[in-house]
Amino acid sequence: MTTKDLTFTVRPLDPLRDAELLHGWVTHPKSAFWMMQDARLEDVERAYMEIAADEHHHAFLGLHEGRPAFLMEKYDPAHRELAGLYEPEPGDVGMHFLVAPTDTPVHGFTRAVITAVMACLFEDPATRRVVVEPDVRNTAVHALNAAVGFVPEREIRKPEKQALLSFCTREQFTKAVAA
Repeated sequence: MTTKDLTFTVRPLDPLRDAELLHGWVTHPKSAFWMMQDARLEDVERAYMEIAADEHHHAFLGLHEGRPAFLMEKYDPAHRELAGLYEPEPGDVGMHFLVAPTDTPVHGFTRAVITAVMACLFEDPATRRVVVEPDVRNTAVHALNAAVGFVPEREIRKPEKQALLSFCTREQFTKAVAA
């Protein structure tokens, strides 16, 4: 099996049913950039209940072969995360993703996940550009972002981190994944 053969499905996150699973993911040492290392189960439940109640922020659980494999968040950057930090354009969609930590990594799996996440976001014809703001120190995610077509614009200061504001248009994504 190659990573090109991987198929994923996405379903809305259930904050109560999925909180224990997510707690294990977001508190794992490999998830340090998720900034929830010291979160208690109740903290994770509360955070995702807030997202579930927010019309501008949505969380999804990604499945591989029916098993939870990643977390995907989609948000409106004009109202969340980046509000006031850049000039949003019509069709901008913000994104976060987190691959479940594993003791048996599969080469190319994370790249397959981000490709699936981007394809999912661009399934909506209203999405013209995906916006991300990872920590400037997260070089692994910068490489993944570049692999699917993201172009860094500039560093921005957020309350919780120094972030690298990057954008990916539908055309940039299509060209990157065709290569």
